[in-house]
Amino acid sequence: MKVQRGTETVEVEAPAALQLRHVTVVRDGRAILDNVDWTVARGERWIVLGPNGSGKTTLCQVASLYQHPVRGDVEVLGERLGRTDVRELRRRIGYASVRLADMLRPDLSVIDVVVTAKYGALATWWHDYDEADYAKARGLLARFGCAQLADRTFGTMASGERKRVEVARALMADPGLLLLDEPTAGLDLAGRETLVGALSALAGDPGVAATVLVTHHVDEIPPGFTHVLMLSGGRRMAAGPLDRTLTEEILSRCFDIDLRIEQRNGRWQAWAK
Repeated sequence: MKVQRGTETVEVEAPAALQLRHVTVVRDGRAILDNVDWTVARGERWIVLGPNGSGKTTLCQVASLYQHPVRGDVEVLGERLGRTDVRELRRRIGYASVRLADMLRPDLSVIDVVVTAKYGALATWWHDYDEADYAKARGLLARFGCAQLADRTFGTMASGERKRVEVARALMADPGLLLLDEPTAGLDLAGRETLVGALSALAGDPGVAATVLVTHHVDEIPPGFTHVLMLSGGRRMAAGPLDRTLTEEILSRCFDIDLRIEQRNGRWQAWAK
């Protein structure tokens, strides 16, 4: 990244897309996240993996600035939580989750669901949108095979269609950080494989921001993702390049069961020994 210092233009290292230092979240007296350190560099593709209750969704809520930790520092795109306007910074974060989707009005058209993400809004009433905005939203829907759904209402879609619309929405504002919290959850086999294919294509696009995808199934890891963070009991168990970190030993400890893993044709599989 080039910056101006006096009369000189110098090259400096761009800030990380996301940096967590000693992040702790406590709920009802229990640590949901416990002293978590994690850095996502720009351009990286991360999987967050762990069993139910390991803190994955809470981690995503912290990264999306909808949850504040009781301890620790959170920096997103060079801005530090507590020293920046989170309403403005959230516009630079693409976020797809069940929690956010449930906040959207079911009577909104699909095209309006997507276009409102330009301002991080939940409806079209508070901002103005032009033809270029709607053209971009339609292009994103087409990218995920949803162009024909543009005029349908959000609440009438099947779960697989809805998930793809949510991912399209997350890209509307050209985010600097993309967070996808269990986008394949609840999908049937066809819906899951269609979305995994779309996410793999997304991972291979150099124009797409640093991406974090949360799951608890290794067979839902799309080809093209580069790193993995494993959580267990709210603690960081391991983090690093996917091909070196996703091992039988670490995965077995993470899920507290003896597991075998295998990679075939770019996809991962795991089963009990």
